[in-house]
Amino acid sequence: MQSISYERARDVPHALQLGRDPGARFIGGGTNLLDLYKSGIERPLRLVDVSRLDLSGIGELPDGALRIGATATNTAAANHPLVRQRYRLLSDALLSGASAQLRNMATVGGNLLQRTRCYYFTDPALGPCNKRTPGAGCAALDGFNRIHAILGASVHCIAVNPSDMAVALVALDAVVRVAQPGGERTVPVLDFHRLPDERPQDDTVIAPGELITAIDLPPPRFTNTHYLKVRDRASYAFALVSVAAAVDLDGGVVRDARVVLGGVAHKPWRAFAAEDALRGQPLAAPVLERASEAAVENARPLAHNGFKVELARRAIERALRTAGGVA
Repeated sequence: MQSISYERARDVPHALQLGRDPGARFIGGGTNLLDLYKSGIERPLRLVDVSRLDLSGIGELPDGALRIGATATNTAAANHPLVRQRYRLLSDALLSGASAQLRNMATVGGNLLQRTRCYYFTDPALGPCNKRTPGAGCAALDGFNRIHAILGASVHCIAVNPSDMAVALVALDAVVRVAQPGGERTVPVLDFHRLPDERPQDDTVIAPGELITAIDLPPPRFTNTHYLKVRDRASYAFALVSVAAAVDLDGGVVRDARVVLGGVAHKPWRAFAAEDALRGQPLAAPVLERASEAAVENARPLAHNGFKVELARRAIERALRTAGGVA
């Protein structure tokens, strides 16, 4: 039996001190880490409880931005009046994830750090996994890969990021604040998660011992937004494809846009080509078709997930129509 220690951090400097030890892991709500610990996927030697730190506040900053503390629960963030009024895209994405009980426990910081739900990662009996054991191989490549990536994958990993919240945060140009020994750094959510390349075991750019303290949302730029999640059942299921769509309209013409996909890549996938196809154009059928096709132009479907290409294309069109109020 492997021994494990548990300590509750008094403040952020104390948490960083405890988190320096090899094998230490920060724990907030524990909705992902504890599951993986019980199944033997994660093997922390020390749990550093950060759930009691003064990091749960949600409030407006002097420049009109909004700061969400890392230990705020998904429920608290989704239902906060300022989030619902100014960033409805984020509220809708949060409420589409997991179950009410899990949202009541899970923190926004932990949401960003959750591991993939690939069957081959979470069940060692099914085969090797480079994310679990680097260099072992990827059983999903020749296995049942219906839920896996069609964009940005590598021969080392084809898993997808499971977060709904992160997809919306990329569309909103959010920034993650990260505490580290000697100071703090900020990382755009767009750059927070990694593509797998040759290091699929590294999901994010967070270094060991660093602690997420907050997520900053810039002043709202988009008033026309929609989060669309397509899944196998109506609740408590991860996205086969999701779309965070945001458009800034000037008399029906798109001045700027964000199109971000979930369920298709190792990270929230911002469809820059689709956004370029929308700018300066009306939200008319031919424009939406070109934008959606541009988003999946480089898709590389596998044996069982080819349906995701057409599903993503149609979901983009539907999300943009809904966001723009186009019948």
